[in-house]
Amino acid sequence: MPRTRVLAALSGGVDSSVAALLAQRAGHEVVGVFLRNGVSAAPAGSRRAHQGCCSVEDAADAARVADRLGIPFHALDMADEFGAIVDHFVAEYAAGRTPNPCAVCNRDVKFGALARFADALGAELLVTGHYACVRRGADGVELWRGVDRRKDQSYVLFPVAPEVLARTWLPLGGMEKAETRRLAEEAGFAVHDKPDSVEICFVPSGDYRDLLAQRGGLGKPGRFVDRDGRVLGEHDGHMGFTRGQRRGLGFAAGRPYYVLDVDPESGDVLVGPREETTCRRAVVEEFHGFPTGLAAGEVWSDVVVQYRSSFGETPAEVTGLGGGAVEVRFLAPAESVAPGQGLAVYRGDRLLGGGWIRVAEPVGRMAV
Repeated sequence: MPRTRVLAALSGGVDSSVAALLAQRAGHEVVGVFLRNGVSAAPAGSRRAHQGCCSVEDAADAARVADRLGIPFHALDMADEFGAIVDHFVAEYAAGRTPNPCAVCNRDVKFGALARFADALGAELLVTGHYACVRRGADGVELWRGVDRRKDQSYVLFPVAPEVLARTWLPLGGMEKAETRRLAEEAGFAVHDKPDSVEICFVPSGDYRDLLAQRGGLGKPGRFVDRDGRVLGEHDGHMGFTRGQRRGLGFAAGRPYYVLDVDPESGDVLVGPREETTCRRAVVEEFHGFPTGLAAGEVWSDVVVQYRSSFGETPAEVTGLGGGAVEVRFLAPAESVAPGQGLAVYRGDRLLGGGWIRVAEPVGRMAV
């Protein structure tokens, strides 16, 4: 890889630190940048020891890594951009959907804003600490799973524009996490044993409902009902529930119940046994591919799909509907497919494309 100016995203964690280190060792002129959302560290007694990747404390860690590497360092105020992500997060729950803010952040901030800043600095290449692989194929950019399957992050990169990924290097894609920590310790980075950040960075308490409560409440009160219309209990707000949820429903029953659907109009939450969470069909919108998506009527039949951040694959058939939409027919039981989440399509370890789930069937009608 020829020497060039690269912009390395430094989050204050071990992964981005080692990515910048490897870019420097490859002979590049590295410039570090920290994207700050203004959220402080998790408060004492919160559920997680380390929450997020954009706090004041993380910024200090990132600056120390840049100093250790001897590279220029910039901290950018991304409050407005992160604010838009928070607004989207709240709006999705209000609409009865389950958002994926990390994937949205990757599209709009960690890669979108980063690419614009790289242009301003004259940097040709972006470097981040994601565990995934970007390759240049004969037809254009390709996105592949990382070697460390336990840490693979290709799924949350599906909404990133192909033209941005085309100028991106992910040096950790071919490494195991243990090797990353070893390199960090050898380089003298104080963050070599820092815990991994966890979702959601703008919710320091670790409970998304705390944020929703601060932003105006948990939505419309309603009932817990089953498919037969029986009322099993009541709740204080529909935004506190998401498909597949079992814990925290707040009513006693002789068997486990799961959330099947959320109706933002009535406030009612449809519940049922685990077998009723199974989905056979989904419609995915804003779908794009690497390098190309699906034309209307075109079918991908030898693929698997991933529809949540936790790793898991389901065989499926994907058909283009036109207008940036596809239909996904699951060929094996797919539990708790939630509108609002992303869905990525893979053939082997290669990510062919992805988009946002808008319809998941069968969900049945809300009981009234």
